[in-house]
Amino acid sequence: MNQIDDDFDELEHQYSVRPNKSAIKRENAALEELGEDLIALPVDRLNGLALPNELFEAVKLAQNIANHHGAAKRQRKFITKLLREMDVSPIREQLERHSNLSARATHQLHHVERWRDRLLKGGDHELNALMAEYPDAERQKLRQLIRDAHKEYETEASPRSARLLFKYLRELLSDGKDEEFSSGDSGEYSVFNIK
Repeated sequence: MNQIDDDFDELEHQYSVRPNKSAIKRENAALEELGEDLIALPVDRLNGLALPNELFEAVKLAQNIANHHGAAKRQRKFITKLLREMDVSPIREQLERHSNLSARATHQLHHVERWRDRLLKGGDHELNALMAEYPDAERQKLRQLIRDAHKEYETEASPRSARLLFKYLRELLSDGKDEEFSSGDSGEYSVFNIK
């Protein structure tokens, strides 16, 4: 009777340890999504990740495959297989860190754009508000850029001064905290309406 109890305990242990199909499917779907995220990355971002060589080459190949006769699908499955065989937490952490940096940079960019628009539309009141919040700002430089931006708008000239205002505000408001933000030039080409 002791042997039967032992066999029953072992059988019970096997069933309790075995992962269920739903959990396996969820894990596989998460790995497929991670692979898609890697494939969607721009080349410079992909180069910046610390990926194993085989995975890196597989992702680069997937980015270059046109969707002919299922080749792209097979490559995606291969990437998922590679991901299944490794610890993906460092890769996820790197992507998460990049995502957080991008969100922060976007937030800062919008903050600069709001200040630029406020200064161009609000006059001295808004300039005083900026000076109160950022005492290191150069009032005379800001006034000159705002005045020149208004002249350019009235003459329908290229918004050179508005771009310079954006650039100055970006440097002032970022304080060099975010290299990705301070090195980008997203606001250089934005078009706005001064009224």
